[in-house]
Amino acid sequence: MNLRRVVVTGLGALTPIGNTVEDYWTGLVNGVSGAAPITRFDATKFKTQFACEVKGLDVEQFIERKEARKMDLFTQMGLIASDQAIIDSGLDLEKSNLNRIGVIMGSGIGGLRSFQDEVTDFARGDGTPRFNPFFIPKMIADICAGFISIKYGFKGPNFVTVSACASGTNAIIDAFNYIRLGKADVFVTGGTEATVTEAGVGGFNALKALSQRNDSPQTASRPFDKERDGFVLGEGAGCLILEEYEHAKARGAKIYAEMVGGGMSADAYHLTAPHPDGEGAGNVMLNALEDAGMKPEDIGYINVHGTSTPLGDISEIRAIQKVFGEHAYHMNISSTKSMTGHLLGAAGAIEAIASILAINNSLIPPTINHFTDDEEFDSRLNLTFNKAQKREINAALSNTFGFGGHNASVIFKKMSE
Repeated sequence: MNLRRVVVTGLGALTPIGNTVEDYWTGLVNGVSGAAPITRFDATKFKTQFACEVKGLDVEQFIERKEARKMDLFTQMGLIASDQAIIDSGLDLEKSNLNRIGVIMGSGIGGLRSFQDEVTDFARGDGTPRFNPFFIPKMIADICAGFISIKYGFKGPNFVTVSACASGTNAIIDAFNYIRLGKADVFVTGGTEATVTEAGVGGFNALKALSQRNDSPQTASRPFDKERDGFVLGEGAGCLILEEYEHAKARGAKIYAEMVGGGMSADAYHLTAPHPDGEGAGNVMLNALEDAGMKPEDIGYINVHGTSTPLGDISEIRAIQKVFGEHAYHMNISSTKSMTGHLLGAAGAIEAIASILAINNSLIPPTINHFTDDEEFDSRLNLTFNKAQKREINAALSNTFGFGGHNASVIFKKMSE
C-alpha cells in the first residue's frame, strides 16, 4: 500500500532552559545548563539536591485558575506546550475537520506529585478518606491528551503512550503511523513529565541513577565524560504538530521537516541497565533507517539518548559504531541532556525538536560539560563537545531508551517536493 507522507508544521516547548521553542533553541546553541538546586521541595536530606526545573512559569498566564487546579503539573505543562505548537502551526480550526485531528502524548509516570501528595495526606490523617475529587484525573497519565482534545474539540485518535523514557518518541511514532495509514490528517503529539518531587528524586536515588554532584549542579550532566556519575532529573514538555503532506500543502502551511522513519525495539536484557553491547540500541536505529528507506550515510546528526550514566553512554556509542561503521566518524553526535537534564517521558519530544531545528538552522547543539576524555570512546567520533558546530545536514536521527529495555528512534529530513 502507498503510505502517505508526514511533515512537521508546528512546535511547542517548555523546558529547563527556555519556556518557548525560540528560547529553548537559544539555550541549546549557547550551551546553557538548566541544572540548579531544587526549589519544588526541601531537598537538604536527599543524596541529590538539584535538578533541571522549568523556571519562571506562571501557569495562570496560560490556564484559568479553576481549570489549573484540576490538573497535575505534568498536564499543565503539556497543555501549554500544545498551545504553542497549535498556534505555531497556523491551523484554522474553524475550517478543519476535527474528526481527523488526534492527540497522542507520552508520559513515563504521569501525575506523580498529585499521587504523592494525596497518599501522604491520607497517611498522616486518622484513616478517614478525604481525597480530592480530582485525585484520579490528576494522576492518570492519559489525562493530558484528554485535556488537549477537550479544549480544542479534536475527535480523532486520543491516548497516551507509556514506555518510560521512550514515551515521547513512541507517541510521535504512533502519530506518524496513524497519519501514514490514513487514520487521521493531523496529530498533536509529544511528551510531558513533572517528577521533580520527593518520590521522584528519592526513587531514582535509590536506584543509584542520579548524579550526586551537589557542589556543581550545572556541570553534573556530563555525557561521555570520564567522570560522569548519573543523569540529572528534568521536567517539561515538548509538542509537535504532525500533518499529512498534501493536507499541509493545501493550506499553505510552513513545514519544518519531513518525518520519514520510526524504529522500535526491546533490549530483552535487564529492568534498568542497557544491553552492554548496545544490541537493542543498534536494532532500533536499523529499524528506523529501514522504515525511512535510508542508508546509514544519509544521516548527518544523531541526537543521542546520552543520559550521562556510566553504562548507558558506552552501550549507545557501541551501537552507533556498529550500525554506522566508518560513517560514524563523519557525523555529528551530541547529547542535549547535558543542558536540559533527562525529561523522562518528555525527553524524546524536546530532543526531536532539537533535531528538527538543527536541520533547519544548519547548526548542531553541543554536548556540554566535557572535561576529561574517556578512553572507552573513540577519539575520532565527533561528539560535538562544549560548542555548537555549523553543519549542513539533510537528515537527523534521535534516540530515546527507557527502563524495561524500551528503545525508540525517529528520523527527520529536510523537506523536498
